[in-house]
Amino acid sequence: MGRWIQDVFTSFAGWVQDVYQSYYDALIPDKRYLAYLEGLKITLLISFFAILLGTAIGIIVAVVKVTSTNYKKKWLINICNAYINVIRGTPLMVQLLIIYNLIFRARDTNELVVGAVCFGINSGAYVAEIIRAGIESIDKGQMEAGRSLGLNYMQTMLRIILPQAVRNILPALGNEFITLIKETSIAGVIAVTDLTKAAQYIGSRTWVILPPLMITAVCYLVMVLGLSKLLSIFERRLAKGDRH
Repeated sequence: MGRWIQDVFTSFAGWVQDVYQSYYDALIPDKRYLAYLEGLKITLLISFFAILLGTAIGIIVAVVKVTSTNYKKKWLINICNAYINVIRGTPLMVQLLIIYNLIFRARDTNELVVGAVCFGINSGAYVAEIIRAGIESIDKGQMEAGRSLGLNYMQTMLRIILPQAVRNILPALGNEFITLIKETSIAGVIAVTDLTKAAQYIGSRTWVILPPLMITAVCYLVMVLGLSKLLSIFERRLAKGDRH
C-alpha cells in the first residue's frame, strides 16, 4: 500500500513538473511574455477603435431608421435594413476576408486598421438594432416635451431621448462589446499578430500549443471581467443619478 502511494505521489509530482515546465517555456525563454503583451496591445487597440466605430455607425443607423418614416426618406431605411441584414446574415470571418481583399489591397495596408474597420462595421449592425430598440422604448411624450421646450428634432433626440435610451440598453450594449472583444481573436486570418496569433506562434516554437492558448484564454477572461466591472460601475452611477 505504501509503495502504491509513493508511485502515485511520484507520478503526480512528475506531472506537476511537466506542467510547470510547459508554462515556463511558453512565457520565459526568449522573453516570450513580450509577445503576449504585444498581442494584447493589438487586441485592445482593435477592440477600442472597433467599439468607437461600431457605436458611431449604430447611432447613425438607429436614428435614421427611427426618424426616416415619411415616404421621401424611405430609401434611407431600405439602405439601413440592407446593411443590417447583410452583416447579420454573413459570417464575420468572411466579412473580414472580403474587406481585406476587396477594399484594402495595397501592400502597405495597416492590418490593424483593417481589423478595426471590419469589426466596427460588423458591430455597428448589432449596436444599431440595440439602440433602435432603446429609442423606441422611450415614451413618445418625451419627444413632444423636448419640442415644446424649443428644441428641434435632432437636439431632442441627442439631449433627451438617447441619454434615456442608453440607460435601458446598457446591459445589451455591454454584451455586444464583450462579444466584440472575443471576436477579435479571428483577426489573425489577415496577418494581424493579435493575442491569439501570438499564442499560436509561441505554440509552434515550443511544440506544445495548450499552455499558450490557456494563457491567452486567461488574458481574454481578464479583459471581459474588467469591462463587465466598468459597465457595472457605470450602471450604478446612472441609477444613482436617476434617484437624485
